[in-house]
Amino acid sequence: MWLTLFLLINFSALGIGSWLMNSGPTSGWYLTLNKAPWTPPGWVFGVAWTTIMICFSIYMSFLVPLKESNTFWFLFGIQFILNVSWNYIFFNQHAVGFALIVIILLTVLIGYYLFVFGSDLKLKSLLIAPYFLWLLIATSLNAYSYLKN
Repeated sequence: MWLTLFLLINFSALGIGSWLMNSGPTSGWYLTLNKAPWTPPGWVFGVAWTTIMICFSIYMSFLVPLKESNTFWFLFGIQFILNVSWNYIFFNQHAVGFALIVIILLTVLIGYYLFVFGSDLKLKSLLIAPYFLWLLIATSLNAYSYLKN
C-alpha cells in the first residue's frame, strides 16, 4: 500500500514539474544558456529521475512505518514542493539564482533523510542515495548556470 502511494505521489511530482517547466530544456532560453561542460545529454535526465523516484518511493515505503508522524509528512510535503517548484522557477521563470537556493534546500533535506534515518534503515538507506547524488550534480549544474550567465 505505501509503495503504491509513494509511486503515485512521486511520479505525479515529475509530471507536474514537467508541465510547469513549459518547453524547458528545448526553449531558446535554455539552449543559449551557458551550461556546465559536465551537463549530461537530455535523455539522461529522464532515466535518472525515473530511477530516482522508484528508489525514493521504495525508500519512503520502508521509512513511513518507522517514522510516520506530522513531522514525517511535513518534511515529505516540503520535499515535494521544492522538487516540483524548481522546474517552474528555473525553466519557466528563468530565476536561476532563486532556483539555486531551492535546489540547495532540497539537497539538504534529502541529505537529512539519508544521514538521519540511515541508522534506522541501514542498507535500505542506499535507496535514497541516487536522489542525493543526483541533486549534488544538479546543484552544481544550477550553480554553474548562475555563475556563468
